[in-house]
Amino acid sequence: MKNGSRAPEGPAFRIEGLTKIFGSGHTAVHALRGVDIDIPAGELVVLLGPSGSGKSTLLNIMGGLDRATDGTVYFFDRNLTAMNDAQLTRYRRRDVGFVFQFYNLMPSLTARENVELVTEIVDHPMDAGDALSLVGLTERVDHFPSQLSGGEQQRVAIARAVAKRPNVLFCDEPTGALDSKTGQAVLRVLQDVNAETGATVLIITHAAATAEMADRVIDFADGRIRNVSVNTRKVSAEEIRW
Repeated sequence: MKNGSRAPEGPAFRIEGLTKIFGSGHTAVHALRGVDIDIPAGELVVLLGPSGSGKSTLLNIMGGLDRATDGTVYFFDRNLTAMNDAQLTRYRRRDVGFVFQFYNLMPSLTARENVELVTEIVDHPMDAGDALSLVGLTERVDHFPSQLSGGEQQRVAIARAVAKRPNVLFCDEPTGALDSKTGQAVLRVLQDVNAETGATVLIITHAAATAEMADRVIDFADGRIRNVSVNTRKVSAEEIRW
């Protein structure tokens, strides 16, 4: 881990028998149906599947945003499913960065100030300017969201997440609101973040072509893992065609 301590041995995540049920009785929705998987530390992983397949539910539980109905999630040597609310809050603050489809930027703040919102709540943050430089926005640090394109706004959101120096970066449909060219640029940034920071990066998407850039692809359907594959040759984001 990069928060000033040596990473424990083993996978970043070890998931055993994970289930999630929303509601009860005949209206119950089984979002996860006994998921078992290990995710190695430092990989760029794509969780691929259609809407409603359970992939976002899995991300929310791994990210400490939701709780499982049954099963266990370990983050290195820590049992996330046994944590109380305060412990999950510390986990999200110290170890996790989130990037969503919509950028959730403060419109009255510049790009730099949006990133600084996060750097003020962690112990050893990256400088906001350095984080924006990492995503290629050195010349746009003093611009407001309304002065930035959609792709630039998403890169600010990535810089904001990366500035925490997270051990894992969760990206839920990060290119869903972007055109293909801009989406390629954002995926290139995520590849660079993975390579340069060593963070485990998980990208949730329904765009099958994105799988070509991953170390590992987890194919999701109906709340279950249908297949896991490892790419022997990863392509660059620029080679991806929607």
